[in-house]
Amino acid sequence: MPTPNAFYAQSGGVTSVINASACGVIETARRHPARIGTVYAGRNGILGALTEDLIDTSRESATAIAALRSTPAGAFGSCRYKLKSLDKNRREYERLIEVFKAHGIGYFFYNGGGDSADTCFKISQLSQSMGFALQAIHVPKTIDNDLPLTDCCPGFGSVAKYVAVSTLEASLDVRSMAATSTKVFVLEVMGRHAGWIAAAGGLVESLGIPVVILFPEIPFDRARFLARVDALVKQHGYCTVVVSEGSHHPDGTFLAEQGSKDAFGHAQLGGAAPVVAQMVKEALGHKFHWAVADYLQRSARHIASATDVAQAYALGERAVELALEGRNAVMPTIERTADEPYAWQIGMAPLDQVANAEKFMPRDLISDDGFGISDKGRRYLLPLIQGEDYPDYRNGLPVYVTLANIAVPKKLPPFALA
Repeated sequence: MPTPNAFYAQSGGVTSVINASACGVIETARRHPARIGTVYAGRNGILGALTEDLIDTSRESATAIAALRSTPAGAFGSCRYKLKSLDKNRREYERLIEVFKAHGIGYFFYNGGGDSADTCFKISQLSQSMGFALQAIHVPKTIDNDLPLTDCCPGFGSVAKYVAVSTLEASLDVRSMAATSTKVFVLEVMGRHAGWIAAAGGLVESLGIPVVILFPEIPFDRARFLARVDALVKQHGYCTVVVSEGSHHPDGTFLAEQGSKDAFGHAQLGGAAPVVAQMVKEALGHKFHWAVADYLQRSARHIASATDVAQAYALGERAVELALEGRNAVMPTIERTADEPYAWQIGMAPLDQVANAEKFMPRDLISDDGFGISDKGRRYLLPLIQGEDYPDYRNGLPVYVTLANIAVPKKLPPFALA
């Protein structure tokens, strides 16, 4: 029998280190030519499999693949396309199997968050029911840090580092101007249901920076919030507010809800920062500035956490090793073995326990007043932002790789997406 090929795809919002996982997958597969043939990548994620738009990564040099480790965003393109249930749209899943059969694919590596874990699990189940030999391994990725059964998620540590550094630097700016100008700076960060990213802003409190954090896990209390901001401004002359996009009122309505939906049917968020800033202005009269970190926080490879980069690569590497060990429908995980000094190892979790599950911030990682992080929260977060892994620079700009992404000839008829 011919050596089975592998399929790799990136899913959902990309990160500054998702390509490090891709590098781990491809380099590890190349070390086992007798057991893994060509690694094909899906152009624009799972859409590449559905439309048979496959990229031949064997056409890329070893140098180009190695450069993925220090390149942000998604080298092969990603997408926000959630496959419906098997009952509602079995044809898409069967199409995936058809494409895999046509191109001799025996390994499926899907690099993404909770929705991609669900897709990966469903594909593994369907392939078994159809009698097609396919090993489906999920490679974790999400800046939201909300996947269960893993201590942290690749992408999060670098976002946390970016938010912590940005909170520190902007706060020093505000402190400089507070006597005659801006007294409150509001930074909006990602995090729909979990406040892990916002929590990173609390790491600067130990440096004497007055910070108020608004978590999705703590329902917004307008009176308590304004009182806290007012007290900090009176004490320090200024304060910084880090607000998660998922912060919400007690009735569940998001502060930033726009009334529209995204591609996954989630409420479209945006604008929590101006809402909060205006609230401060109207109630307290303080001059303010606000900013939305948006794509900047997840694309900032120039300030990535070395810990995050190492974990992202290791998980991609381990995903291939798990496949070679005969594993199926599993996800490699990060297991923390010590806080000080920080130590970690790679574990494994079954996909049926990962798919469609979210990990929220435990209450004991949040301060008693709900506006900061606890000592335990600090111990959890600090190791994840440690170390610098700077890309090479040329003419003052980081050097990032753009792959050729040469397409594989199609063998099947066109397929219309639902």
